[in-house]
Amino acid sequence: MNRHLGPLTPEQARALTLETEPYLSCEECFDLMDSYVDAKVLGRPDPAPAGLLKHLAACSACAEEVDSLRELVAGEGHH
Repeated sequence: MNRHLGPLTPEQARALTLETEPYLSCEECFDLMDSYVDAKVLGRPDPAPAGLLKHLAACSACAEEVDSLRELVAGEGHH
C-alpha cells in the first residue's frame, strides 16, 4: 500500500541533503549535550566535537533536547 505524502517542504529537503560526516548517533549526541550546553550558557568557547553541530542541524529530537536543556541551565543561573 502506497500513501502519497505530498511534496517535501524546503526544511525537509534541507535535512535530507545535509552533510553527515563525521557521523554522530543520537546516543553519542546525548552523551555530549551537558558539556556543550554548559559551555554555551557560560559563554565558553564552543566545545562541540566534530559532528555534534551537524547532528543537531539534522535531528530535530536532539536539537529540541539541547534547547530544553539550555533553557533549564540558563534558568538555574538566574536564581
